[in-house]
Amino acid sequence: MRMVIFGLTVTSSWGNGHATLWRGLIRALGGLGWSVTFFERNTPYYAGARDLDHLDGGNVVLYPDWEDIRHVAEQAIGQSDVVIVTSYCPDAVEASRLAQQASRGLRVFYDLDTPVTLARIEQGQRPAYYGPEGLRDFDLVLSYTGGTAIDALKTLLGARRVLPLYGHVDPERHRPAQPRAEFAGDLSYLGTYAADRQAGVEKLLVRTAAGLPDHRFVIGGAQYPHEFPWSDNIFFVRHLPPADHPAFFCSSRLTLNVTREAMAKRGWCPSGRLFEAAACGAAIVSDTWPGLSSFFQPGSEILPVDTTDDVVAAVCLSDSEIDAIRRRARERVLDEHTSAQRARELDRLLSDSLQTASEPLKEAI
Repeated sequence: MRMVIFGLTVTSSWGNGHATLWRGLIRALGGLGWSVTFFERNTPYYAGARDLDHLDGGNVVLYPDWEDIRHVAEQAIGQSDVVIVTSYCPDAVEASRLAQQASRGLRVFYDLDTPVTLARIEQGQRPAYYGPEGLRDFDLVLSYTGGTAIDALKTLLGARRVLPLYGHVDPERHRPAQPRAEFAGDLSYLGTYAADRQAGVEKLLVRTAAGLPDHRFVIGGAQYPHEFPWSDNIFFVRHLPPADHPAFFCSSRLTLNVTREAMAKRGWCPSGRLFEAAACGAAIVSDTWPGLSSFFQPGSEILPVDTTDDVVAAVCLSDSEIDAIRRRARERVLDEHTSAQRARELDRLLSDSLQTASEPLKEAI
């Protein structure tokens, strides 16, 4: 079976959460017999921070401009069983139109940024990755977010069939690693700077650091502005390639998850970072949002926090208490949230949709 994907990026994890998700999923799909081609526009900011030389399980087509690749894309679509267009793909509208014109293949849209999409739609803005027709012409819409987002995609964007496909982790890439001194801390946070996460980071990490001056806090990520409220006990590590994530997670007693505002409000949208940290054996402190308990058991597999005092209490837990939480979290993610499990789930969804799409043709014959 052949699949072609038009996405944001798979070659660079800089400043985005798409790349590592696709790497794990494509690798697992390859193991299920899928032949996958990923089309990515060669943008300067990702080209300058590329951290993938070879895509396991698939091929990458890097192109400078849509018109330069249009004919190649049309041929690839015509030879594919499934075409997937994703949110934030810079040429999503053009790729969607090509997919709609194809005489074969299942047409799928995968929104990996559903809360952001819906927030913009509700504010009267149309994201650039959607055409004026919305989602009505796709055979299947996959959403990184579950819960109320499923019906909202139908109501606001005309999607006919919507199913959740949550985040995941490749445990062969994210697993327990030796701690490194430069990443050591009582509480760490790994994430690209985002304005709509800043209030949460300040409340849950910056203020905690101010209240615990003898403890060490570590932030890793990209795009942090000079005016970020650093203090003497908050240490910064610039953008880390995925290969360094396990050591980062394993070098602190606890690691913090802060959810973007739209995601937290909508709920049912676990970040890939959550699963990555758990797979590495980290004990996770997380802000709260609807649906969290469906992915990790609060208090047993994850430590939900709402206030600075909640984080202080978590930091003060004993080593044995923290070790028990990290062990149970890793067991949960390996049982339910690996890339291989998501690939099997996607394979079933696509097979069912392909069968459904072919039924009218069979009846006509």
